Amino acid sequence: MRTKKSPNKLPSLISPTGVIKLMTHAMMGAALGLIFTLALLLANPAVAELLNHGGSGAAFVFVVTMVTTFAIGAALTGVVFILNEDKES
Repeated sequence: MRTKKSPNKLPSLISPTGVIKLMTHAMMGAALGLIFTLALLLANPAVAELLNHGGSGAAFVFVVTMVTTFAIGAALTGVVFILNEDKES
């Protein structure tokens, strides 16, 4: 039998613990984005050549775009995990 939660309980996403969990997911995504970017540059010399011709600004924008994309994706996945965890408990 399932226990009933009180209706006044806030989701754990809006608590300090939830924010820390969400930031942890975002940081893991950023780290994975950085690793993926490095692997892409090492595995595909055409990408590295394009970035060499673009200058230092192009390389910076490429890395920041990849890291941000992975961080946002991991944070959104973290939201789903945290809200699903609330439903199970």
